[in-house]
Amino acid sequence: MTTAVATLDRARPAPAAAASYLEDGSSLRSWLLGTDHKRIAILYAIAILFFFLIGGAAATLIRIELATPNGDLVSDDTYNKLFTAHGVIMVWLFLIPSIPSVVGNFMLPLMIGAKDLAFPRLNLLSWYLYVSGGAIILWALALGGVDTGWTFYTPYATMFSNSYVVLTLFGVFVTGFSSILTGLNFIVTVHTLRVPGMGWFKLPLFVWSHYATSIILVLATPVLAITLLLAAAERLFQIGVFDPAHGGDPLLFQHLFWFYSHPAVYIMVLPAMGVVSEIIPCFARKRLFGYRFMAYAVLAIAGIGFLVWGHHMFVAGQSPLANLVFSLLSFIVAVPSAIKVFNWTATLYKGSIRFDAPMLYALGFVGLFTTGGLTGLFLASLPLDVHLTDTYFVVAHFHYIMVGGAVMAFFGAIHFWWPKATGRLYPDLLARSAAVIIFFGFHLTFFPQFILGYQGMPRRYHSYPPEYTVLNVLSSAGASILAIGYLLPLGYLAWSLWRGARAGRNPWNATGLEWQTASPPPTHNFDSPPQAPNDVYGYTPEWPPARSAS
Repeated sequence: MTTAVATLDRARPAPAAAASYLEDGSSLRSWLLGTDHKRIAILYAIAILFFFLIGGAAATLIRIELATPNGDLVSDDTYNKLFTAHGVIMVWLFLIPSIPSVVGNFMLPLMIGAKDLAFPRLNLLSWYLYVSGGAIILWALALGGVDTGWTFYTPYATMFSNSYVVLTLFGVFVTGFSSILTGLNFIVTVHTLRVPGMGWFKLPLFVWSHYATSIILVLATPVLAITLLLAAAERLFQIGVFDPAHGGDPLLFQHLFWFYSHPAVYIMVLPAMGVVSEIIPCFARKRLFGYRFMAYAVLAIAGIGFLVWGHHMFVAGQSPLANLVFSLLSFIVAVPSAIKVFNWTATLYKGSIRFDAPMLYALGFVGLFTTGGLTGLFLASLPLDVHLTDTYFVVAHFHYIMVGGAVMAFFGAIHFWWPKATGRLYPDLLARSAAVIIFFGFHLTFFPQFILGYQGMPRRYHSYPPEYTVLNVLSSAGASILAIGYLLPLGYLAWSLWRGARAGRNPWNATGLEWQTASPPPTHNFDSPPQAPNDVYGYTPEWPPARSAS
């Protein structure tokens, strides 16, 4: 009897693999009302790409204007609205949500062995809030724009500007609630939905970085929300919060704004650090050096980041003692960031390194972030900051950290997990070429701006003395190269969706839980309960055949 049963079992066909999340309903309703975290991540990606293109178009017009010293393309008022549109869209609608809302939404549950986020409907609501806030901001731009800069400094924003400030503030206000809900969802998910056996120090650093980022989102974003609400109320009802004419204090706005907005820098950078911490060990085939130090450094960056907002206000009238304290804290916050760069470098040392596209993006992040971090020390120094404040040095530093760092990591994440998300491989040579083009195009765009700022060229001016022409032409030429590098992946990644080779379950021979499931994953992520790895970075130096489909 036992033999007969065994024979019947062998003859019975194997159960069919579960349908992927891409095949589980193709109607528009199933996408717009579904709560699968992977589909919501795709919805975020589409919206974020749309806003990225609009923000990039504004940047293109800015660089065309600055190619000549005379303001001969647009008027001064239009130029003010252009750099404000660029800043508002890129900061609030691209940089802050890009990695957490797209990559984090898709990968975090997979990395901890969960079927979804803790609150799937809240996750869908966060996307609708994000799109609603973005639509309000675009409505304000279509009606005539806003000219305050992305920081909305008072009293100009509340008294003097004749643009659509209140509508823009409301759009950012709504978008902030999307960030709060995402952060709350991530925190609860990490605490409650980890697969059995996955303790805190078995978590991938990608998860650690999103956990720390979520703490910042939940604690800091409400401060920004109430600040923007007060600014809008003051503009509408002439109450005296920030307006000195009504007994308010404009410096209070800066304190409240930067209490959120400096931690917001780490909302953009910490997830990027998590991405790089996954890519470098995989393509160096080595265990991540100093895992616990890296995890503690993530938490330290998030904690100390709340204490350094005043270095944005060294010339705003703070007391000398406050300036001294904020300067010291700004140097201290660089220490955990330096620990991470050191540990990535130590991981690379004597590694069996392959320079696939994700690795090139990760190395580009390390180079650009290090440059941005070192130049940040110049701005943390009181005497240097007095000279460099509101010059193009600040513009260059900000873009090296935010655009050079965060965007390089975002592209690295897309290329690393693209086979997992789509089940397809992209053209490797084109992907490597795009990474190199972006790296060198970025340096050509923004490095001349360090020199311009040191020489004293102020930011937000659309005309300038002729002696700055050569450096501005170099910067504009670099922007055109950078645009090619950014647009190239859109072409070959879209092509790969239909023509790319099948990826297989684990094309990189990586060790994380997300690589234990099919590519693309089924709706509920895993066909059977996953097993927590003993060592999430347990790499061996031997490489499998290139881009194995196993």
